[in-house]
Amino acid sequence: MNNGLKIAIGADHAGFEYKKQLIESLNVAEVKDFGTYSDASADYPDFAHPVALAVESGDFDFGILVCGSGNGVAITANKHQGIRAAICWNEELAERARSHNDANIVCIPARHISIEEAKKIVAIFLETRFEGGRHANRVNKIAC
Repeated sequence: MNNGLKIAIGADHAGFEYKKQLIESLNVAEVKDFGTYSDASADYPDFAHPVALAVESGDFDFGILVCGSGNGVAITANKHQGIRAAICWNEELAERARSHNDANIVCIPARHISIEEAKKIVAIFLETRFEGGRHANRVNKIAC
């Protein structure tokens, strides 16, 4: 992975164990863990908003969010201007989220994929560059 990247990461209780293992697998310049810090029941917006704000502000290059389905964290993160959070449950979706959609937060559905697949998805997401061109025209139309 790119050693110069700064990554913001967060998860609710359903993603807590995956988050811990993903942090250990990252080979980047900086990782900031926005919680949760246990598997006790927690509300996903409490972690998705801080991660989205960290990426939106430019303090972090990318975000990783983990919850049971990936839906809650994606919906929450996408409320922020400049955030393009993508739910990825396989490697091809991770590649396309970056290359075609310039996604800046990957949302992992912990209850639906293995940790090994989650690690591969995150690696591909962080290594893939945005293609620009016709895709940039589309991405530029997203903001209201």
